[in-house]
Amino acid sequence: MMRTNRTIRRTAAAALVMVGIATGPALVQAAEGGHGVYLLGLKGPGAGIIPPPGLFLSNTVYWYQASNGANRPFPVVGGRTVADVKATVWLDLPSFTMVTPLEILGGHLGFNVLVPLGGPNVDANATLQSAFLQQSPTRALHDSASTYGDPAITTFVGWHAGNFHWTAGVTAFFPIGDYQQGALANVANHRGAADFNGALTWLDPAIGLDVSVAAGITTSRENTATKYRTGNELHVEGAVTQNFGPQFSLGVVGYYYEQLSGDSGLGATLGAFKGRVAALGGSVGYNFKLGELPVSARVKVYREFDVKNRLEGTAGFFSLS
Repeated sequence: MMRTNRTIRRTAAAALVMVGIATGPALVQAAEGGHGVYLLGLKGPGAGIIPPPGLFLSNTVYWYQASNGANRPFPVVGGRTVADVKATVWLDLPSFTMVTPLEILGGHLGFNVLVPLGGPNVDANATLQSAFLQQSPTRALHDSASTYGDPAITTFVGWHAGNFHWTAGVTAFFPIGDYQQGALANVANHRGAADFNGALTWLDPAIGLDVSVAAGITTSRENTATKYRTGNELHVEGAVTQNFGPQFSLGVVGYYYEQLSGDSGLGATLGAFKGRVAALGGSVGYNFKLGELPVSARVKVYREFDVKNRLEGTAGFFSLS
């Protein structure tokens, strides 16, 4: 049993590293362009667990396919107000995590760096009149991109007490990615932002049950290119996962997003445009070896619903550590 318990703990820690500790990339999800800087669904099983001191490398492949209706305009997507949007996003999310031996209030201090690579493929069948940008209606717009986005750097502290594990941190998003003003498809958001976040995991090694929740509040600076300032945003993620021995796990995942304050600035031609979305899905994890190298893999799929003022679709994550 002791060996199994240790394996479950290592598996949970590896799952956390795979999705990036207390961080998210600068990409897709209400606000300017119908998305914020924090990537919904990034956290999952073991969200509150940090690994022991050391340096870790992980990678996550992200896929998102979504759309909205012709009667649901989006504000300033690449400097335009558009409707009837269809988007497919592929991203590669390499993540570097360092957990230090330094303790703060009994918890270990750590850092995470993540840079999104890839991009969206976007179609829009209408460009609505924008008084600020002085544009006329057009049709059948298309754009795609494959580049790098805004890097995210997280500082966090993690604690353990029996079956409980929790973290607190802040993620800074730096607007230095490849941003093209006027483009429909951008990986970078071109706005500085900070996400104040925390996570809690209850893991019982005797029965292999993992219950995790993570939450954060994001505040953004103005996009200087579009004169658009996104309001404050709340995101909550949860996961209930059963470990069936040291190799296989299966669970339920979900997230909820709501914009707490409205958008503002000269570019906010549609007003406050406060968004909301919920999603539910499933998660499968598998641990194996390549020679003597231990490998952890996890797949998560989310289906969105209860959507307001943003795209609605399906998201998938494949994480490898």
